[in-house]
Amino acid sequence: VQLQASGGGLVQAGGSLRLSCSCSRRTCSNNGMGWFRQAPGKEREFVASISWRADRTSYADSVKGRFTISRNFAENTVYLQMDNLKPEDTAVYRCAAARGGSGSQNAYDYNYWGQGTQVTVSS
Repeated sequence: VQLQASGGGLVQAGGSLRLSCSCSRRTCSNNGMGWFRQAPGKEREFVASISWRADRTSYADSVKGRFTISRNFAENTVYLQMDNLKPEDTAVYRCAAARGGSGSQNAYDYNYWGQGTQVTVSS
């Protein structure tokens, strides 16, 4: 296993969760990283990405100002801090490592995927 996501759970609307994605050094030390999510019956959608140097981030409009992506190089971990959660944020969240050093909003630019972690936000 090269990417391991964790931190999902059940939270009330307005609450917070922090997702973690731990990865092997070979998998993501020089790669852009991203988070995607998929709700039941919906297409997979981009959530956030971060470049390998952590100097560039990108967010979906639906999460801007509420979610923050970051990475810890010493721990080879990428985080997604989710604040002010809404019921529409309910989905399975997956982290992914990009082929290159830049983050991307396109899922096809990622070649390593972790398993999903369920986030459920109750109203």
